[in-house]
Amino acid sequence: MRFQQLLPLLPLASAFVITEDAVFDKLSKIENSGRKVLKNSQNVLDDALGKTVESVKHVGDDFYHKVHKAGCDVESWLEGALDVTSGDTEEDPHHPPHRKPPHHKPPHHKDPHHDHPKPNQTVYELISKSKYTTKLAKLIDEYDDLVKTLNSTKANYTVFAPTDAAFEKIPHHGHKPSKEFLKDLLLYHVSDDFYPAGRVLHSYTIPTLYKPEKLGHAQRLTVRVTLKGPAINFYAKVVAVNIFGTNGVIHGIDSILVPPPKVAAIIDLLPGEFSTLELGLEKTGLFQKINDSDKYPHTGGTFFAPSNFAFQKLGPKINAFLFSKYGEKYLKALLKYHIVVSETLYSDAFFDDTDKEETVEEADRPPYYHFDLPTALDGKPLAVDVSRYGPFIGIRINGFSRVTVHDGVASDGVIQVVSNVLIPPKNAAGEEAFWKGEEMTVEEFKGRLEPYIFDDENLEL
Repeated sequence: MRFQQLLPLLPLASAFVITEDAVFDKLSKIENSGRKVLKNSQNVLDDALGKTVESVKHVGDDFYHKVHKAGCDVESWLEGALDVTSGDTEEDPHHPPHRKPPHHKPPHHKDPHHDHPKPNQTVYELISKSKYTTKLAKLIDEYDDLVKTLNSTKANYTVFAPTDAAFEKIPHHGHKPSKEFLKDLLLYHVSDDFYPAGRVLHSYTIPTLYKPEKLGHAQRLTVRVTLKGPAINFYAKVVAVNIFGTNGVIHGIDSILVPPPKVAAIIDLLPGEFSTLELGLEKTGLFQKINDSDKYPHTGGTFFAPSNFAFQKLGPKINAFLFSKYGEKYLKALLKYHIVVSETLYSDAFFDDTDKEETVEEADRPPYYHFDLPTALDGKPLAVDVSRYGPFIGIRINGFSRVTVHDGVASDGVIQVVSNVLIPPKNAAGEEAFWKGEEMTVEEFKGRLEPYIFDDENLEL
C-alpha cells in the first residue's frame, strides 16, 4: 500500500512543542546540582510530570495516524537540517583513522545518583505508581517478561516514558493494535544502557530493546537538541528528565514513540523533499528492491538520499537525460551508488551485517573517523568521513557532499540525507578524481557512469 494519500494529514510539528522553559532548564542543571531534597523517587517523578502534563495538547486523529504510519513527524524530520547539534567542523589536519579500530569496551557508568535523593524503587515501580503514567503502566502490565525486565538489576535501564497526556493523542475510536505490535512499541521506549540527561544531550542515536528482523541489530532512537528543546525521533519532546530508580533512569516525553517503517516508506512520505529520488527509484525498479527484503535479501543498510534540490544542482540537461528512456540505465547506476547494503552507518554507531563481529559504537570512536562503504554499484565504495567536535557532528561523502539531515532511522536501515547527488569518481592520471560540484556536460556525466552500465537483476540491487 502506498502512503501518499496520508499527506494531507501531516500537521506542522511546532503545534506540539512544549514551551515551558523551566522544564528544559533542568537539563543543564540537574546533572550537577540535585540539591533540592524530595522525600523519595516517586515524588521526583510526580513533581516533574505534574508540571508539564497540562502543556501536552490533545491533537486528534491526524497526528496519530501520521505517526503510526511514518514512525516520525515528517515536518520535524525535515527540520533536522536546522538541528543545532549538527554541523560541519574543520577538516581533520591529520589523516582520519580507518575503520575497524580496536574494540574497547564502553565505559562503565557508575552510581548515577550523586547528590540526588537516593532512589528506593525500580523504574517499573516508579511508572506503575505515578498518577501521570497510568496508561503506560497498564500496557506494560500486559507483558510479564517486560515487567520482570524493568524490575531487574541486570542493567541500568533508560525509559522514555510517555505521559497519560501523550496517550490522549490517540483517537478513542481507533482499533487497538495487535499485542505483538504493542510489545514492540513498548520495547522501543526502553534502552538497556544508562542515559541520564547529560548523556542524552551528547548522543545522536540511542539503542533500544526493540530488534526488527530486517535490521540486524537493535532499533535506535534519534536524538535532537533543537532550539525548541530536546526531542526523540524528531517529534517527541522531552518534558521531564532524570527521574532515577534503583535500576535506571526515566525521562518523560509528550508523544508515543512509534517504531519506524522501512526506508522506502519514509522516502514515499516525503515528496516535497524526495519526489525526484522516488521517481528515479520507481523508473529503475529500485523502489521495489529496497522495499522487499525477502525477495532481495539485505539486513540493514544505509541510504544516502539526495533531495530534490540536490538533483537540481545537476542542471536541466543532465536531469532531462537521466529521466529519458535513453538515460534509464545511467539513472539506475547512479542511484545504486547511493545504496549501501547490509552495512548501517549512524552518526555514532556502525553495524556490518556482512561481518558479524564488526560493531563500532560511539565509545570506540575517535573524534575523526573514516569509512569506505561498498555500494550496490558493483561494490564501488563511498568514502565517508565522520567528525565530531563537542555536540557538533559533520559527515562528508567523497570529501565534498555533506549529510544535511542525519540518522533518519528505519526498520531496515538508516537514511542520511545528502546535499549533492553522489557521482562515481573518474580515473585521472591513475587516480580517482571525485566530483566537487563543478559544472558537467551530459557527455562527461555519461563517461563517469559508462563502466557500470550493464544488465543485472541482483541486489546487488
